[in-house]
Amino acid sequence: MALGADEIADIEQELGSFDDVSQAHAALRKRYPHLAWIRCDPSDLTEIPFRSIGPFDLHLLDVADHCARITDDLARATGIVLVKRAAEL
Repeated sequence: MALGADEIADIEQELGSFDDVSQAHAALRKRYPHLAWIRCDPSDLTEIPFRSIGPFDLHLLDVADHCARITDDLARATGIVLVKRAAEL
C-alpha cells in the first residue's frame, strides 16, 4: 500500500514531538504498521531527503520490486527511512 499525502503530513506532525530516534521509530512503526520502517545513520545515505523535520530526515522507500530503493515518488513509497542528523556544532 502506497504512502498517501495525508499520511506523510501526519507522520511529519508526529515526528515533530520527538528528539530520540529510537522512540520516534518505535512510535511510528506502531502507528503505521503497513509501512516498512528503517532507521539509518546519516552517513549511510547520500540522497537528498524527501523532508526534514526538526533533527530528522525522511527518505521514501520503494520496496515494490525485488530491491528496496530510495524514491521521491510518493505514489511508489511503501516505507520510510528515518535518519537523525548529527548535531551541528
